[in-house]
Amino acid sequence: MTPFTSQELRKGFASFATGVTVITCMDEAQSAHGITISSFNTVSLEPPLILWSLKKHSRLTPWVDVGKKHLIHVLERSQENLAMHFATVKQDQFQGVAHQLANSGLTQIEGCVAYYECETVSIHVGGDHNIIVAKVINLKNHPEKEPLIFARSKFLGLDFSELQFG
Repeated sequence: MTPFTSQELRKGFASFATGVTVITCMDEAQSAHGITISSFNTVSLEPPLILWSLKKHSRLTPWVDVGKKHLIHVLERSQENLAMHFATVKQDQFQGVAHQLANSGLTQIEGCVAYYECETVSIHVGGDHNIIVAKVINLKNHPEKEPLIFARSKFLGLDFSELQFG
């Protein structure tokens, strides 16, 4: 028996600050789909691998399978509205969202801190989620932009110009 409830565990997990990303992918008909994910993490530099988690029964599951490509967007601190927008399923998700078609053919949301074009290399079951390991094929980074952070069920921003080390 677990000595804590799932709600207590959720609150405990919320104490860990994380970046906020939106993953975009394409279905068989070349229609774009997106979802907000905070479970993004780096794995390896050689080869360049990342991982992220997706509910087992997500509608996106077939479109991020092994060999499929997807685009990870690291949201900028002013893009809370996009995080909330892609956190729920909608018809025509990209209506009213500034975006373009990237060279890869994937839908790219404008104004993000970084972009990672990836191809899924493996999927591992992790409880009620699938852990997706993907190889980074291409990237764009805008270090002058500040990332959006999520902790304790709130969006936050960091002002890197005020940070001092040493």
